[in-house]
Amino acid sequence: MAKISPFMIAPPLIFAGFVALVAVGMMREDPDGLPSTLVGQPAPVIEARELPGFETFDSSIFADGEVKLVNFWASWCAPCRVEHPNLQELSASVPIYGVNKQDKAKDATRFLAELGNPFSAITTDEKGRQSIDWGVYGLPETFILDGEGKVILRFVGPITQRSMASDILPALEAAAAN
Repeated sequence: MAKISPFMIAPPLIFAGFVALVAVGMMREDPDGLPSTLVGQPAPVIEARELPGFETFDSSIFADGEVKLVNFWASWCAPCRVEHPNLQELSASVPIYGVNKQDKAKDATRFLAELGNPFSAITTDEKGRQSIDWGVYGLPETFILDGEGKVILRFVGPITQRSMASDILPALEAAAAN
């Protein structure tokens, strides 16, 4: 009887493992959504870094008993421009805290002067380190926090009217119920 080499068994085992991983991923509740390890966890730390002319914030405000949005954005981000009117609309009912990622202060200021400022306060993330701590890899990304500072939802991409109805507003209601 011929001896079977481990090199002959390894490729089928690796392939079977890959197939199992894909199958598990497809059985998620929302296969198009990006999972976040932050959901259900306290929001990561944010250090106050001033954008001149705007009120700043740090993570000490997260557990103030108030539901809030944290939005990562930049002036060079085209989808951020698309979502901006929707942030303006949301800001009438929920405080939004902006994290300006890897942007020049003059460009961020010009962006807000042109489109309006939906943010209760803004901090800058010039080097992108705080964004990494939050798991942000593309802009815009928005997080909904409950009054205890726990992440209820991570929303990737621009907030549209459709996503406000299907994702953002239900998550805000869930956060308020906590």
